[in-house]
Amino acid sequence: MNALPPTRSYTGVERAAVLMMLVGEDEAAAILQKLDPEEVRQLGSAMFAVADVSEQEMEDVLDDFVGKARERTGVTFDPRPKIEAVMNRALGPEKAESVLARITPPEANCELELLDWLDASEIAQMIEKEHPQIAAVMIANLDPTVGGQVLELLPDAVQPDILHRIARLGPINPDAVETLKAVLANRRGGATRSGGNGMTLGGTREAAKILQGARKATEQRVMPKLFKIDKDVAKAIEEAMFVFDNLLDMDDKNLGTLIRNVDGDILSRALKGVDENARGRFLGCMSARAADGIRDEMEARGPMKLAEVLEAQKAMIAIARGLAKDGTIVMGASDDDYV
Repeated sequence: MNALPPTRSYTGVERAAVLMMLVGEDEAAAILQKLDPEEVRQLGSAMFAVADVSEQEMEDVLDDFVGKARERTGVTFDPRPKIEAVMNRALGPEKAESVLARITPPEANCELELLDWLDASEIAQMIEKEHPQIAAVMIANLDPTVGGQVLELLPDAVQPDILHRIARLGPINPDAVETLKAVLANRRGGATRSGGNGMTLGGTREAAKILQGARKATEQRVMPKLFKIDKDVAKAIEEAMFVFDNLLDMDDKNLGTLIRNVDGDILSRALKGVDENARGRFLGCMSARAADGIRDEMEARGPMKLAEVLEAQKAMIAIARGLAKDGTIVMGASDDDYV
């Protein structure tokens, strides 16, 4: 009797893809509607990958699914569509809307799911004629990389203002949220529900991430203008864009140049706050004698307050910025990194 060939080992996503290939189109579509964009992409790709699934492997996947289904103690689902349908049927659209407005729990996030499905150029086109505050809220809702791409696609003249607004965002007025929903509703030709809650977005760290998502040329053009608009905000964004660990992104030549320009006292204090691997990278760019001297000084210091370590690290970053501005060193591993 011939032995059966070994069955393939499937990942969780691939098992889900096999099940998706087995159900009908309507059922598969209903499942996809419940997933976020990244999950749809992963599952769709896996569906192509499992197109050659064997009968035995299919049975294994189904057995696994049935086993896991039996282990569940309950079924969870979104009750909103069911409740809305029942209310509309029982009370009529107008009364149902009034009741639902009072009983529907507030949503955790602004209904901006459509943004996840649009590319940067589509989003930029949608908001280029909107008020800068609306554009800022929209971009702050995006993944920082996509947000950076959208920012650089907008007119140069409005980029500093929008970035400044992103950095200063906090609690968003519900009216602004509704305006944003209306922009998206117009994009898809649908209606938007009123009465939404406010939300909190932005901040200097978020603005820094968005600017890092843009090209270097955009950063170099926007930051000087932002300093003229609000020096404190610009400085906070600049500090958030580059932290001490980013110094390790430099190659040995540039890192060695930086170290030679840093006082030994600052260096020994700064390195007290990093792990052994990072510390070894810094010391590896020094002569053996100088590295031993820093090690001895660190040991002699004993325990240090975190505030002292952070102060020394900020001093090193400031020195690195100065050296980068006059062209002595290049900060970053590529042309798209901070320089």
